[in-house]
Amino acid sequence: MAAPYEDFAERLRHALDRIDFAPGRARTGALADRYAVSRETARKWLTGLALPELARIIELAKDLDTSFEWLATGRGQVQLRINESPPIYRQLTNAEVRVLQLFNTLPEDKRKLLLQFFS
Repeated sequence: MAAPYEDFAERLRHALDRIDFAPGRARTGALADRYAVSRETARKWLTGLALPELARIIELAKDLDTSFEWLATGRGQVQLRINESPPIYRQLTNAEVRVLQLFNTLPEDKRKLLLQFFS
């Protein structure tokens, strides 16, 4: 009997290969660590025995720079964009938030002066 989600597993493996994500035997452990799941769960994703929950598939698609529709269903294009780098979002540190808050309290002329200083 074939794995019920083998098609998803094949797309996931393909997407992981595209970014050289921990090849070989290390892949299961690396996937488990990256997405904070057990090795068993990661193994099931990679072998088609289980599907990640919706939020996790969305996260995988973003991280792997693939189209959510392609990863989840196999329809559409593998890559979301053509010749575009994916946007990189990260949470600001407390210090960065504080700098922005202070910057926003400055009058416009002092903001411009500060920007010139950093240019």
